This record gives sequence, C-alpha cells and structure tokens, in this order.
Amino acid sequence: MLRLPNPDGTTRAYRPRTVPRAFAAGAPLASRTVFSAAHVVADPYADTDPDSPAAVDWDATLAFRRHLWAHGLGVAEAMDTAQRGMGLDWAGAAELIRRSAAEAKAVGGRIACGVGTDQLPGPGPLSGRLTGRAGLDAVRAAYEEQLALVEETGSQAIVMASRALAAAARTPDDYLELYAHLLRQAAEPVVLHWLGPMLDPALEGYWGSADLDAATETFLEVVAAHPDKVDGVKISLLDAGREVELRRRLPEGVRCYTGDDFHYPELIAGDERGFSHALLGVFDPLDPLDPLGPLAAEAVRVLDTGDTEGFRALLDPTVELSRHLFRAPTRFYKTGVVFLAWLAGHQDHFAMVGGLQSARSLPHLARAYELADGLGLFPDPELAAARMAPLLAVYGVTR
Repeated sequence: MLRLPNPDGTTRAYRPRTVPRAFAAGAPLASRTVFSAAHVVADPYADTDPDSPAAVDWDATLAFRRHLWAHGLGVAEAMDTAQRGMGLDWAGAAELIRRSAAEAKAVGGRIACGVGTDQLPGPGPLSGRLTGRAGLDAVRAAYEEQLALVEETGSQAIVMASRALAAAARTPDDYLELYAHLLRQAAEPVVLHWLGPMLDPALEGYWGSADLDAATETFLEVVAAHPDKVDGVKISLLDAGREVELRRRLPEGVRCYTGDDFHYPELIAGDERGFSHALLGVFDPLDPLDPLGPLAAEAVRVLDTGDTEGFRALLDPTVELSRHLFRAPTRFYKTGVVFLAWLAGHQDHFAMVGGLQSARSLPHLARAYELADGLGLFPDPELAAARMAPLLAVYGVTR
C-alpha cells in the first residue's frame, strides 16, 4: 500500500496493481506509420550546472530506441521530447542524431530527425540583433546546416518550427520564401512540423499570424507549392477539428502525422474521408512499458485488421493519462515521460538534462503513476511501486 498526495495537501491510500498487462508480439504495423518521439536519458553522475552542456547516458538512450524499433515503431529523433531547446543544445542534438542514425542502420529501424535552428541565440537576443533580412539569412543558414547533417546520416528530415524564425519573420511571405528554399534543397521528402504555442510559447504567431485560420492558409500554401518534397505534415495544435480540416486539404500523397496528445485515438482511427498517422510524444512513455508488445503498437495491429472498435477500446483508456502528462504548462510534459520510463525500469534514475525532473509537482507525478499503474502499463508493478515509495519519502510522504 502507498499513500499518494492530493493537490489539497492531503494524502490517499493506493493499492498498486500486482499483475502487468500482457500483449502478444505481433507483425509489423501496416495501416499506419507510427513514430515515437523518444526522450534522452541523462547521465545522473555528471557534475553539471544549469549552464553546462547536456550530459547524456548514451548507452541507455540508444537501448531505449532499440526497444522501440523492436516493436515496429519508428523513432522521431532529436525532437522536443528529447528536450531540444530545453536542456539539449545543438551540439548534443547533433551527436544524438549521428548515434541514433548509426544504430537505426545496424538494426534496420526507421528514423526521422529534427532539423531546427537552435544553434542560434534565443528569441530575445535574436529579435534584438538579427531582425529583417539579416535575421532571416541567419535562420536559413542554421536550417541548412542541420538539414545537411541529417541527410548525411541517411535519416529522413523533420523540419521543426523555429523560435528564431518566429522572432525574425515579419510577414507570411518570409515563411513562404524560407520554406520554399529549404524544400528545394532537400534531397528527399521531409516532414513539416507545426508546433503550437501551447507547447512552445516562443512560437506564437508562427506562419506569420496569431490567427490560426490565416496561419493554416500559409502553411497549406507551402505544402501545395512543393508536394513532391513533403512526405507529410506533423500537426501539434491540440485541436482535433482543425487537424481533420487541414488533413482533408492536403495534396494527394501528403500524409498527416498527428501530434495531438489529447485526441490521438480518434485522429488515428480516422473517418470515411481519411486518417492521421502518428508522431507523438505520448507514445514515448506508453510504448516501452510492456516488453512483450507496446500498447500503442498492439492497438495499431488491431486497426490493421479493420477493427476500429477494438483499436479504440485499447487506446481510448490511455487518453486520461496523456492529457494529464500534457496538462498546462504543456511544454513540461517531458518530466512525466521520463518519470514513467524510470518507474517502468527503462532507466535506473529519475534525472533529466537541465534538472527538468523538478518541473512537475509531486501530486502531478503521483497521479501519473496512479493512472499508468491502473492501465497495467508497468511490466513490473512491484518495481514501479518500490521506486515510487522512496520518491514519496523524499517529499515527506510515508506509509
């Protein structure tokens, strides 16, 4: 029995699950392409401070990716789930991309890697020193450097939304011009990534307008002008209706990858006019928790048979956990992701680069544990409870 804290300062008794949920191993996924945006495992013994470069445990980080590939999932590398722009700098991200791409080749895993501009200063310094054409030229050069590295590794490129571009651009035409240049340069079709301000406040007004209808038109104009260079688009706006409307307007052959961690079952299931593939941060904590067959992958295998109801029956119950992890301020969802990976036994510690393990409260973490345990997502419930107990004790909660 554990005592878990409530937001009002009281505690409640909780009896952990004793039997894990089991899934049979299955065939490769067929009807949907599913990428898990994987997190990085920090080195807990590194002597670092908030201004130091990220210290990564490379062995544990790559082992985590091998686990995802083993279950038929693609890895979306060096995305925001990997603390890109929140503890992992460009030098660390570049090393992560190189190592993961080499590992993907060795095991035959699918990989796509984030291309951004985070070697530039943050939005404040950029807006003060590199505005107008100088700022846009700096953004273009940064994107080009990262695109070249990703393509050199043989990985697919995911062109991420850029804080620096949001600071430097003044009109929708600035976006249209810069993205047209990048897409012409890309050797293979890329995924275009639209991350909303709820996930990164510095991206407010992306595509040249804070009005999402106007921004959507600019985004679709970019895609329509270069359909041969766009494999798909990743939409992370947490607005299911807008995603459905947008995907129905994509050129033929251009995929929609949902990044909506609030409505993913219905978006992946789709309707009579189409569906979304998936590139999700929530699939990072959900997928690795069961060694015999990750929950999300098992759900898609059910969908492969045409059983939409069975798919929803498996995945719908996970939405409450996902919405909890991505609760505002949403950008700190990464803390819950790593917390669950630790409880599940996929890393030996609850430490994050930049000390981000402190970004969520104990009641928030306790509820994440309770929801995951209730779903049977821990391969070893006793281990999860044994790790939860001393964490609670550190905060003064005892049995």
